[in-house]
Amino acid sequence: MSLMDEVAAIYAGAEETRPTALIGEFRRTAVLVPLDSQGGLWTAEFQGIHWIHAFTDESALARFAATRQETDPGEAVHDWEYRTVLGARLLDTVIPAVGEPTGVALDVGGERPMMFPPVTGIVPEAVALDAALDAALDVVTDQGAVDAAHTDATPETTPGAASGATSEATP
Repeated sequence: MSLMDEVAAIYAGAEETRPTALIGEFRRTAVLVPLDSQGGLWTAEFQGIHWIHAFTDESALARFAATRQETDPGEAVHDWEYRTVLGARLLDTVIPAVGEPTGVALDVGGERPMMFPPVTGIVPEAVALDAALDAALDVVTDQGAVDAAHTDATPETTPGAASGATSEATP
């Protein structure tokens, strides 16, 4: 199935949605990414995550531009310049280069928008938010194990203390 077929299946509530297939189709699809006034990829920030806006075709981009004009009358009417970028390049190269949590918002302003958040299985693990959370939890868990080991420890000789003096390990 094509990317749009995979998106449609999710919106239709298909019994067996295939997130892996959806991500695979996005990776293989060339999408249009509008440029901002400085020539960079157009993004919006929401709750600490930057979202690169991408569109499946020019009509989807035009709908987005029209929506922007309606919701922000100060937005100048202009032709939107864009780059055609393979989805895999956005996920594997562009997002890691941003240096901040970044995902892709596909066809925002359209009938079937789709979000590709910065999580494992979508973006490289090095920039995936859930991988960072898992690593932080591992550190906390490892520290908890170290603390527990010290709490259960038997009295030890304190270095530099008088012969025979002991102290208990503390957490």
